[in-house]
Parts: sequence; C-alpha cells; structure tokens
Amino acid sequence: MEKIQLKNAPPPKGHYSSAVVHNGLIFVSGQLPRNVETGEVETGSIEAQTELALRNIEQILLAANSDLRHVLQMTIYVSEMGLWDKVNEVYASFFGEHKPARAIVPVNTLHFDTKIEIQAIAAVKE
Repeated sequence: MEKIQLKNAPPPKGHYSSAVVHNGLIFVSGQLPRNVETGEVETGSIEAQTELALRNIEQILLAANSDLRHVLQMTIYVSEMGLWDKVNEVYASFFGEHKPARAIVPVNTLHFDTKIEIQAIAAVKE
C-alpha cells in the first residue's frame, strides 16, 4: 500500500492520507475546495468550489500515476441539492465523454462552511 502526498502541499490536518494506492486502485480522500499550495479555502460560488475540488483530485491522481480518464467512481457531498445543476455543469466540463459511476449525497454542513466535498476511486494507468 502506497500513500500519496502532493509535493508543495501541506499534509492533511487530520489522521488520513490524501490518497492510498492498493492493487492498482487509487482511493482519493474527500477533497474540499482548498488551494493545496496555500491552504486557503474557496468560499465563493459553487462553480468555483467544484472546480477547485476537482482540480485537487486531478493533481492527486497525477501524483499517483493516473488521471481523470481513469476515474471509476466519485462521491459528491453537496450542502444543498439546489446546487446540483451547477455542480453537474462543472463536473461535465471536466470529464467530457468519460462518465464514471457517481453518487450525490446531500449533507447539512461541510468543514470550513464549504458547499462541496468530492472523493474518488480511480485506476492506476497501465
């Protein structure tokens, strides 16, 4: 089992890894809309928050020898179901024709008052 930590990024604040690689799969911990270099949290629009969370996942996947085209499944936690259309629009622009399995989970609140958190499972590139 290999733990993934981005260079130039502060380590996670809790007792977890950014991602773990095991048997050809990458398990990416939930990503908030946080700038991985500065630690600053994006609290603006849901579109900006969604984009930043997805970019964080992309950076982690690249560090683990993968990319967005190898994502198998995503779980998206969103603070309000009314935001779903905007989230889906940003999500679709990232993935294009690739459509991983996906779940949307409505939650009341997220850490740092963000509106979204996204976790992923992907395959390592062959």
